[in-house]
Amino acid sequence: MPLYWILLTSFKGPKEIYTFPLQYVPRTFTLESYRKLFSFTSFGRYFINSLVLAFSASLGAMVVSVAAGFSLSRYKRKREKHGILLALYFTQTIPTFILMVPLFTFFSKIGLVDRLWSLGTVYIATVVAFSTIMSKSFFDRIPVSLEEAAKIDGCSLGQSLIRVILPVTLPGMAALFSFAFINIWNELFLAVMLLLSNENMTVPVALNSFISKAGISWDVMSAGIVMALLPTMVVFGVGQKYIVAGLTEGGVKG
Repeated sequence: MPLYWILLTSFKGPKEIYTFPLQYVPRTFTLESYRKLFSFTSFGRYFINSLVLAFSASLGAMVVSVAAGFSLSRYKRKREKHGILLALYFTQTIPTFILMVPLFTFFSKIGLVDRLWSLGTVYIATVVAFSTIMSKSFFDRIPVSLEEAAKIDGCSLGQSLIRVILPVTLPGMAALFSFAFINIWNELFLAVMLLLSNENMTVPVALNSFISKAGISWDVMSAGIVMALLPTMVVFGVGQKYIVAGLTEGGVKG
């Protein structure tokens, strides 16, 4: 119902939004809200910023977590392995907003505030721990005999990982990328803190800026929310089969 209401509000005119009694179906459908969104604001630029940032950071997090997860899965010393996993689990208990002040102080001192790529490194760090835990569970299900067979055929450890292991765990990789992408795309607090200029805004920051002391422009806000939902819907729509398979594959061991 909230999604239905937001979608219909984005197609209503300004007067019809505030009519009473409520109009559950617009009398006239209009794209005026979307025209305002892209003409009176730089929402197109914000959308591209978020898309590039989320895609690149998700890809970077997936590469790091795959390498770390594979190493943990094949690491033979159980005591050290359990210690590393415990440390990764512990990081999931730390709320992001606790890190905001130290992060801002550190980045401001080295001159990396208001840069999209520096925010991307922070996003990679925030999602890579859980992604590593997930990727390890995927690799635990892959028998070591596949790597041994690849070595016999002349593959190095890296070649066996890329050519043999990763194709088998493709659903898991899709789940890792989707998890990272959704979390990064929707993140607000770190982006508000580290992005100061208007041209570097992301979509969540732009939507938050639509709220002012004078009130909320609900037609423009609704259009922005609909546009913000599109990438996540595409990610799940395209990779739904792989995402479900990857999550169930990593949930059971043995």
